Amino acid sequence: MKVEDLIPKYNKLQEKYGAKELDSIYNGGDTENPDICFVFMNPTGRNIASSKEWKGRKSPWIGTKNIWDLFYRLDLMDEEIYRIIKNIKPNEWTEDFAEEVYNDVKKHKYFITNLGKCTQVDARELPNSVYKEYLNLLEKEIEIINPKVIVLFGNQVSSIVLNEKISVSKCRKKLFLHEINSKEYKFYSVYYPVGNGRFNIDKAIEDIRYIKKQINNKKTVTVN
Repeated sequence: MKVEDLIPKYNKLQEKYGAKELDSIYNGGDTENPDICFVFMNPTGRNIASSKEWKGRKSPWIGTKNIWDLFYRLDLMDEEIYRIIKNIKPNEWTEDFAEEVYNDVKKHKYFITNLGKCTQVDARELPNSVYKEYLNLLEKEIEIINPKVIVLFGNQVSSIVLNEKISVSKCRKKLFLHEINSKEYKFYSVYYPVGNGRFNIDKAIEDIRYIKKQINNKKTVTVN
């Protein structure tokens, strides 16, 4: 099974929970045992790929700027790509450039997705019940790509995925071992770094640097 096989189910849920004039946004990046799978909340119409006129990839954060600050500061993005993102307007993203960005994401061995794939016109808050409709699909996504570590952004996403009440401020750098279909995966809960959570971006970067170090240490042990 491939992540693309989940698209029809995402589209059906978009019809139920998303803006009717927008398309669902799926995922993107390294799909073969990436170092990190980053799980955000849900997409908005600021992602220009959600337009029905957009024929390119339907991946997170296309046409936006701020989230790429996070990946660049984590050494997960080439400077040339980052500078272009920061210097062009949202509507100047082309389908080819979006492909180039996600080739860079793949090269740096990470995967970007949302718990909810239902695109909204704005950053309105979604109830837990909507996110829970997507939980089984996220778990299938994780099974397919088999990441070394999953980073969950924010209290709401973390609580739903881990099935326990999570406060990011109380569990920074804490490893959660959580089973999906009888296999144990490694999870961390991290501050949401954009939108209203923009003031927490430095804390998110600090914690993800720690997580990256744990992954690199594991690789060194395996090689030795």
